[in-house]
Amino acid sequence: MLISTGIPAKEDLERVRPSAERLAKGPAAMVECFQEIPCNPCVAACARKAISMAGGINALPEVDFEKCTGCSICITRCPGLAIFVIDQNYSADFALVKIPFEYTPVPREGQYVQGLSRSGEELGWFRVNKVTSGGGRNMTNVIALETPKELSMEVRGIKVGGYRDGE
Repeated sequence: MLISTGIPAKEDLERVRPSAERLAKGPAAMVECFQEIPCNPCVAACARKAISMAGGINALPEVDFEKCTGCSICITRCPGLAIFVIDQNYSADFALVKIPFEYTPVPREGQYVQGLSRSGEELGWFRVNKVTSGGGRNMTNVIALETPKELSMEVRGIKVGGYRDGE
């Protein structure tokens, strides 16, 4: 499915998803990288050594969820925009989903944005909790969205320009 549509299959996602027990402990990175290409900026970015590529630079990255703190540095370093951080402990009803974003205009904290699934399906309006710049040399922003917990494993993008202020 990935090769023909660009959308990972459910089985692919299950292999990289943190367990429910791990998600209950706090934020964790989910690396949705499924192509064996020479790339490893995520490995170099992780100070805790939570991301590794045991088979070398062409291997798929693997996350050691016991080491991962969900700091989000890896999100800004991934050229494939394939890393997300999920925090299901954000509140009783909402998760915090951190996604990479490289477009303009950049949404502002407090705005609501149209969240999209991996296939581009509109999933609803979600409040922007925080916007973090990747820095002057890295134009990847990290957008933290407050999503219903049941959508935290589905929201993976924002409709560019699909922003509004207030409730």
